[in-house]
Amino acid sequence: MDLIIVESPSKAKTISRYLKGKYRVDASGGHIRDLPQKKLGVSIENNYEPRYVTSPGKEETIRRLTEEAQRAGRVYLATDPDREGEAISWHLQSVLGLDEEGENRIEFNEISPKAVEKALKNPRKINYNLVDAQQARRVLDRLVGYKLSPLLNNKIQNGLSAGRVQSVALRLVVEREREISAFVPEEYWTISAELQDPAGKFSPFRALLEKKKDKKFKATCKAQADEALAALRAGKYVVSSVKKTVARSHAPAPFTTSTLQQDASNKLGMTAPETMLMAQHLYEGMDLEGEGHVAFVTYIRTDSTRVSADAQAAAREYIEEKFGKEYLPEKPNYYASKKGAQDAHEAIRPIDLSRTPESVKKLLDRKHYNIYKLIYERFIASQMAEAQYDAMQIEIANGDYGLKASGRALRFAGFTAIYADARKEDEDETKGLLPALDEGQPLSALSLGGEQKFTKPPVRYTDASLVKAMEDKGIGRPSTYASIISVLTKRKYVEKDGKYMKPTEIAYRITDMLVKYFTDVMDVGFTAEMEEKLDEIEDGGKDWHSIIAAFYPPFEEKLRFANTDGDEPTDIICEKCGHPMVRKAGKYGKYLACSNYPACSNIISEGEAELSDTPCPKCGALMVIKTGRYGKFLACPNYPACKSTLPLGEEKEEDVFEGVCPECGKPTKQLKTRTGKIYYGCSGYPACKFMSWGVPTGEKCPKCGAALVKTARGSVRCSGKECTYRVPAERKKGKA
Repeated sequence: MDLIIVESPSKAKTISRYLKGKYRVDASGGHIRDLPQKKLGVSIENNYEPRYVTSPGKEETIRRLTEEAQRAGRVYLATDPDREGEAISWHLQSVLGLDEEGENRIEFNEISPKAVEKALKNPRKINYNLVDAQQARRVLDRLVGYKLSPLLNNKIQNGLSAGRVQSVALRLVVEREREISAFVPEEYWTISAELQDPAGKFSPFRALLEKKKDKKFKATCKAQADEALAALRAGKYVVSSVKKTVARSHAPAPFTTSTLQQDASNKLGMTAPETMLMAQHLYEGMDLEGEGHVAFVTYIRTDSTRVSADAQAAAREYIEEKFGKEYLPEKPNYYASKKGAQDAHEAIRPIDLSRTPESVKKLLDRKHYNIYKLIYERFIASQMAEAQYDAMQIEIANGDYGLKASGRALRFAGFTAIYADARKEDEDETKGLLPALDEGQPLSALSLGGEQKFTKPPVRYTDASLVKAMEDKGIGRPSTYASIISVLTKRKYVEKDGKYMKPTEIAYRITDMLVKYFTDVMDVGFTAEMEEKLDEIEDGGKDWHSIIAAFYPPFEEKLRFANTDGDEPTDIICEKCGHPMVRKAGKYGKYLACSNYPACSNIISEGEAELSDTPCPKCGALMVIKTGRYGKFLACPNYPACKSTLPLGEEKEEDVFEGVCPECGKPTKQLKTRTGKIYYGCSGYPACKFMSWGVPTGEKCPKCGAALVKTARGSVRCSGKECTYRVPAERKKGKA
């Protein structure tokens, strides 16, 4: 029996059901090989060749797939139809020992019986251009991330990370917040009049002051507003022009990854990672009661708006049957994909139009249903006729001043019959038609007023607007948007204020340091240009090694400068190799490092030349004073052979015994944490490991059995977090 290998068990289950036992379908669980987790894994000296290792925990998967491949008549690699999917297939081919020139790669844009059967009839060789483009991205991201992250950890604080695309996205958020902080509101006034024809034949309507002496005008202070209001009251209103048009709104394109994330954020309040998780389930397949595993939508990582001719024909048939022929455009709607889009993919669309959102509403949970409904309705709308509006614009003259009123009313729903129009409503526009007035017709004012307003600062990024900004600026690719936002949130570089992103304090420090030393890497244009170069590798016109080779040496030079910027030469000689030491600035203050690095990696704190009179409890050498994150401490000078440390001054303190252990009855000893907080531990340690923040009385709580401890006011309370047992000070004698 032939073997088909996919990434996910869910995808395998869906395909297996469609093929009805004709093939064995198994899953690799994603990557089976990757760069090592804790090492660079890139040979800079050997033309930047990556060193792949078995992904952690994948040994059993490889053993199982190898056995299945050896038994199979033929092996098909059916990973996702993108660069990463091609790379996974290549790794599988290599590890399983498949023929490098064999036609064992199949791909499909949707998981449906028809698409899978067609793919099986048209296998091909691995596309090594796609593999190389993915390798280049992986190597590039590894070099940037693994080289910049230690710099941040050394200069700012531990636990920080940087990334080629991630850090640029963070810069957008930080710079937007700085724009908001620096924003100075500017005053302006909105002047409006409620007008009506003198005979009162037509309903009143609202017009806004727009011009003064035929030039655009907006009052910027109360004096200007009062002057305009006085002139309007004294003057007469006359209709100067009436324009009637039929406004058309074209149907939106079907979803790409970016527009799906934006719409789900704006309409459903879902984050980008959450949206992609729901969409992934719909793509791979979900269990439906009575039907088994079913896939709902096409591949969900795409920047193409193209749809197949079959899908387009099915949509037109559905529209004519459901809405009527007038909702069908004379010619099918086509949409141009943005420059650089991977047009081999289709847009995101439903696989089977007969599986309407209503028909599966009771079978899916709320979030999956909402995403499916969004995709379904957007696709149908994309193939429908334009919405039409009767629009009217009236201009009114009054002396030197000109006012304008606009209004529109729906004439033909078109695509809006199924999908909410994304058109932003004009706050100055009247919903509905204005009265039918003639040029030269006089008008009277029912009311006239001015409202003071102030310009507003830029709006913070949301998931939707950050995704749109990344797409517009060419940062990242469809498959990376959600993961970038996820990293920024998990690392606590941004925090959510409602749906808006606000950078944390550490985000400013990271951004400022990276912008200072790595202007090109942090530049939006540079990042977008690098994406274009990756596309050139995919197209077969560029060797991926040359792109990395052009990038890395200048980057390494900047990295070297960033690490040594601010270093001060000293006369202190390194005790290990005899070279002079240099004074460096780190996150815990200044320290001395050997100038012979990396041949010698000796590092000592600034005050380390001072010896203490305390012998090392392990080897007897006099300990030296070091400075760490919690202040000064004693360390053995024979490190790393001896790693003994002591808090500074603790060796001279007498042990203080206070309290009684409730577990064994021995006295408890006063101890300190590294930050100086006092706690109590049994003197019988390590045989007895009892510890308490309060002074233990030696008794246990009659309610819960936890230790009873003394309070500062002399009362006794239970140390259990949930227990409220307490003995007041005046009653404690004989009670505890």
